[in-house]
Formats: sequence, structure tokens, C-alpha cells
Amino acid sequence: MDVSWTLWALTILGLAALIAVDFFIGRKPHDVSTKEAGIWTVVWITLAALFGLGLLVFGNSQSAGEFFAGFITEKSLSVDNLFVFVLIMAKFSVPSQLQQRVLLVGVLIALVLRTVFIAAGAAVIANFSWVFYIFGAFLIYTAWKLIQEARADEEEDEFEENRLLKSIEHRFGVADRYHGTKLFIRNNGKRVMTPLMVVMLAIGTTDVLFALDSIPAIFGLTQDPYIVFTANAFALMGLRQLYFLIGGLLKKLVHLSYGLSVILGFIGVKLVLHALHESGVHVPEISVPLSLSVICGVLVITTITSLIAGRRQAAAEAAEAETADSGVDAGTGSRKGGGSGIDG
Repeated sequence: MDVSWTLWALTILGLAALIAVDFFIGRKPHDVSTKEAGIWTVVWITLAALFGLGLLVFGNSQSAGEFFAGFITEKSLSVDNLFVFVLIMAKFSVPSQLQQRVLLVGVLIALVLRTVFIAAGAAVIANFSWVFYIFGAFLIYTAWKLIQEARADEEEDEFEENRLLKSIEHRFGVADRYHGTKLFIRNNGKRVMTPLMVVMLAIGTTDVLFALDSIPAIFGLTQDPYIVFTANAFALMGLRQLYFLIGGLLKKLVHLSYGLSVILGFIGVKLVLHALHESGVHVPEISVPLSLSVICGVLVITTITSLIAGRRQAAAEAAEAETADSGVDAGTGSRKGGGSGIDG
């Protein structure tokens, strides 16, 4: 898809305007309700859908299909980010009314950093087609690691700051408490960061680690930088509302890691096949409609099996609790009876 500089500029301005509206509406620190989060989640998904339809009308079906496949993939991979966001919020004890501001700025930092990754990836792909072998192998390896972690059932109970974040804290210093929405304050004549600034940087820089698999994944679906950028932008900008909407439901998606591993593995195979095709080897290539069908199908199946597993676990726990209560009641009754006999 040929994209002019004018369209690039208009797209970036449009996204900036949407972000400004989002910031203006949520500029006052407050606790985000489920209703508010739900409404904004629908708004962002609707905007993404309208953008995809615009590509279909003014572009072509392939571009629209690549955008939807990329958006759904990036959105599903972004859900995995929320687990880490929860840990970051807990580690820094972020007040609930400030969390929406933290996520807004943190996601903006993540979007800027991802844009750099996308530009670098596009430049590398344009000059070195063999990089698809590396991307494909990396995604297959990442898929295998996800399966291993899911089977080990290991949960990170604590967020560990990366070296970049630690060096920034050491360089500027950090205040001992939050000061509303202020990012810097004067402490004994020295300008220091507030914990709010630190947690924003934590959210933004931590997302870079997730971009290491999500950027190659979307390049496996499309090599169009415009579609890669817009799919990432729409997926990330709705992440803040999604955090408040499904934050409490994340633990119920017990099979999410398996679903994401299947998706990453599938795209990795697609990349390897594409690389072989580019090298002149006659191998079948996976079409965009098939990619979109597989991604959506895996996510639907993963969600359904997660909900079923969650209900079974809840039923088992309820049964165990009922059995334990019955045992306690029976034991109490027996002791009472015994005491009666002694008294007699």
C-alpha cells in the first residue's frame, strides 16, 4: 500500500487529536469506574474498526485484512502486558485515582519507543530479507518459552526494575511520597522526580520488552510500516481502559499463555515460509484471511476453555469448603454428645 507523506502526517495528527481528547476528558485524577472503562474500550475498538473499514474502502481488501490481523494480534499480546502493569502498580503503591494518569503517559512513552522499533524493523526488512528467518525463529522460540512458563505455573509476585530505570532514579533522585500529578518537585533545593514519574517510566520502558516479540509478530502479518504503526497505535491507546475493565478478570484467563504461544508459533512458521519463498524455494505461503481466522479462532477457544477451567476450579473449591465445613460440624456435634454422656 502506497502511503504519501501527507497521509502519514494526517494519521499522526488524527491520533494525536484522539489522545488529546482522551487526556482532556480524564485530566482530573479520579477512580475509573467499570462503566467508564467499558465505554472507552468500546470507543477505541470502534475507532480501530472504522479505520480498518476506511482502508478497505479507500485502499484494498488485503491492507484492511492485514490491519485487522495485526490489530487483533497486538491487542491480544498487549493483554499480557496488563499482568506486569498490575505488578508495577502494586510495587509503587500507586493511588487508585492516579493510575489512569500513569497509564496514559506510560502508554504514550511505549508508543514512541515502539515507533522507533517499527522504523528500525522496516529499514532492516527493506534491506535484508533474510531477517525473516531470524524473526520467525525468535517467535517460535518465544512460543515455546511461553508454553514452558505456562506449564511450570510460575507467577511473578514482584516487579523488578530494569537497569535503565534504576540509573534514572540514581541520577535524578526520587521523592519519598506522591505529590498529586506533579512529576518533579524541589527537595532541599534539588530537583527530584516524584514516584509518579518513576512509575510512568516503568510502564513505558517495560513495554519495550514486550515489543521484542510483538513487533516481529506483526511484521509476520504485514511488511507495510503504515499498517504496522497504526495497528500498534490503536492496540496500545485502548490499553489503559482495558486495564480497568478486565484487571480483575486477568487471573481467570488461565489459558491465555497457551493461546498466545500458538499465535506466535503460527506467525513464526508463516515468517519462515515467507523467507523461504523470498529465497526462491517453492513453498506454500499462508494468506491473510487464513492468518486472521487462525488468530481469532485461537483467542475464542482460549477464552472459552479459560472460563470453563475457572468454573470447574471454583466448583471444586466450593465443594472442598463445603466438605471441610461438614467435617467441622460433625466433629463439634460429636464432642458435644461426648460431653453430655460424661455429665450424665
